Amino acid sequence: MSQRHVPGVVWPLTGASSTSEPGRREDNALAAHTSAAPNTGLQTHLTRRSFLRSSLGTAAVASSVGLSPLIRVRSVRGEESPAGKPSESLVKTLYESLSPAQRQEICFDWDHTDDRGLLRTHVSNNWHITDEEKLNVVGAFFTPDQKEMIREIFFSLYSPEWKDRILKQLGDDAGGYGPHQTVALFGTPGTGKFQFLMTGRHLTIRCDGDSAEHVAFGGPIFYGHAASGFNEQPGHPGNVFWPQGQAANGLFKMLDGKQREQALVKVAPPEAKVAFKGKAGLTEGLSIADLSADQKTHAQTILKTLLEPYRLSDRQEALKLLDVQGGLDACRLSYFRQAANGASLDLGDDGEWDVWRLEGPSFVWHYRGVPHVHVWVNVADDASLPLNARG
Repeated sequence: MSQRHVPGVVWPLTGASSTSEPGRREDNALAAHTSAAPNTGLQTHLTRRSFLRSSLGTAAVASSVGLSPLIRVRSVRGEESPAGKPSESLVKTLYESLSPAQRQEICFDWDHTDDRGLLRTHVSNNWHITDEEKLNVVGAFFTPDQKEMIREIFFSLYSPEWKDRILKQLGDDAGGYGPHQTVALFGTPGTGKFQFLMTGRHLTIRCDGDSAEHVAFGGPIFYGHAASGFNEQPGHPGNVFWPQGQAANGLFKMLDGKQREQALVKVAPPEAKVAFKGKAGLTEGLSIADLSADQKTHAQTILKTLLEPYRLSDRQEALKLLDVQGGLDACRLSYFRQAANGASLDLGDDGEWDVWRLEGPSFVWHYRGVPHVHVWVNVADDASLPLNARG
């Protein structure tokens, strides 16, 4: 394998291999890790959980001495206040723990490109940033401490109340957390722009500490769920994301006949086509600005439901960027009747629209519920930013 430049790494003259413990089953709550961390040379007699807590010492100190809630930060269990982002601190700790051989495999320059384009902005419905078999997040490539850090970073990107639902989605779609998810790091955490990226089936999520300017969530993200098989049943039983569809359909039921005519669009765009259109390009669907007061209140409920799964700081950033565009009043809501091939997008013909889109000048939340749920998210404050997506 040819070596690419990775910030902060001096490559050895001879090859190096990871010496992480192969096949070791983790017990996150009880197992004590008493051996040397093989990739760092650091000695530790802490449990892996204690190790993580020590890496987030700022949060622990703030909590133990009773500092004001305004300056507390999230603990490793996922509690969060507006002031801190320990997830990003843990990304730095993870980066520093990697050996040169590990960095060669999962670390990239900030502007690294390949056949997928600018790699740190790529998004797809089912993809792997690195080799799934060799580099998955619970395999032998990572040390036990690194595996636990990756898991904590991942779940800290969601609201704590959503952890069980995310686990259900992963179980239904990918056999659970770990074997079918991969990660990469871009840039140099702690010293400049950086991004932590995790990918898999129905998964693209990022942690970047606001390194990527003008965008929410660090760039475009993706989520989905096939709860009752590839072809879901009407009503999407067991789908953790269907309440978002129900919220959107709740507003449709509030519309009068003329409004429904405006909101219903005959043909849905390709699901991955979520590039920004700017104000001039928004012509389809129903303008949120034209809704009545009670309808606007329900539109706010839809937005809240869409943002609900994510950590507070990401929710706040998305709302801030939406406000720059003019808020929800600058958005339009569309419900789609059929696909480009003429197939109906009303699963079960029950009048509950399964494919819809909330869209602003530089805000796209595309919800595709047929044959199962795919959701594409692209949020920024600048409509000129290019999209790097592949369906």
